[in-house]
Amino acid sequence: MKILVTGGSGFIGTNLCNELRSRGHQVTACDLCNTDRENYIRCDVRNFRQLERVFDMYGPFDYVFHLAAEYGRWNGEDYYENLWQTNVIGSKHMLRLQEKNKFRMIFFSSAEVYGDYEGEMKESVMAENRIADTYQMNDYAITKWAGELMCLNSARMFGTETVRVRPVNCYGPHEEYTPYRGFIPKFIYHGLFNKPYTVYKNHKRIIDYVEDTCRTFANIVNNFIPGEVYNVGGKVEWEMEIKEYSDMILKAIGRDDSIVTYKEAEVNTTKIKTMDFSKSVGDLGHDARIDPEEGIKRTVAWMKDYYRL
Repeated sequence: MKILVTGGSGFIGTNLCNELRSRGHQVTACDLCNTDRENYIRCDVRNFRQLERVFDMYGPFDYVFHLAAEYGRWNGEDYYENLWQTNVIGSKHMLRLQEKNKFRMIFFSSAEVYGDYEGEMKESVMAENRIADTYQMNDYAITKWAGELMCLNSARMFGTETVRVRPVNCYGPHEEYTPYRGFIPKFIYHGLFNKPYTVYKNHKRIIDYVEDTCRTFANIVNNFIPGEVYNVGGKVEWEMEIKEYSDMILKAIGRDDSIVTYKEAEVNTTKIKTMDFSKSVGDLGHDARIDPEEGIKRTVAWMKDYYRL
């Protein structure tokens, strides 16, 4: 298949392009970087002309994986202009091009859309509950839910075909550190450089290793069901407290927890995310193979190499 991956030089995008190419697909990546890399074009999805140029130069495409986004809760607070322009306006640009060019799209949302929902987070939660029952707790989550709503609306109005995915705490190689990243790369980076960090107790999460996740994303091409939405993450039995993940990271690095400050709870965030992945297992053959201990060891090794430690 001929495939475009927006955000293709980002963390998930890099791993996904590698996976798709390993299966023989013809893959073009677009992102903000300036590079002469093959099958890559610079593009800011906030600018319709630049995005349209990708289709004029490299299209038509059978599938588009639309990953390009500003990521993270606090990033969305500090740089909300970039967040809304990229995640909402950029996605609207993509939908306009989909309505014209009729490609099939995989839209990357987030498990953050479930907000403060306290039950098991099945895909049907967002369809069966009032908005007030699933209160999104930050602008990042709101923009991702807005993107999903725009996809649904475009399908009703113009017959576009889109599958939505909701990744859950994805981590692994090719994720460079920034202060706005998730807790796994943040803890590893701080541990490697002996910098202090904070762990909030009584918070539980499931993490998913990026190679497992990208294998499942690539499977969508083989079983594309328009209108479907999937949680994609690790195994439910791998759910554990964030402190346990921190302990694993420190062990893998070979450092004690003297750099860690423990606090009881973080405000304005979900304490426990209990996810259901049965749909992605059934439809997409999702198969999480790399458990947290092994995945953290691999990620630590990649970061050590990347930062020349």
